[in-house]
Amino acid sequence: MQEYLTFRKMITPAFIQIIFWIGVIGIVLGGLFATSQSVLGGLVAIVVGLLVWRIYCELMLILFKIHERLTEISDKTGV
Repeated sequence: MQEYLTFRKMITPAFIQIIFWIGVIGIVLGGLFATSQSVLGGLVAIVVGLLVWRIYCELMLILFKIHERLTEISDKTGV
């Protein structure tokens, strides 16, 4: 618990995964609603939307991985 209170351990990466799946559901539902106007447009929206959303979430997780690795390096070197 002390690690969470001193911000040595991050809880946001777990939230990013939850938000990712909520976003996937939203993108698929939005694409399905868009298929009522244009089937090809809806399918493109789903594919491109999911791809962009995945890249965005991965970039956010990479920031936390970088922080984690830098903390490990700092702990090993005593800085």
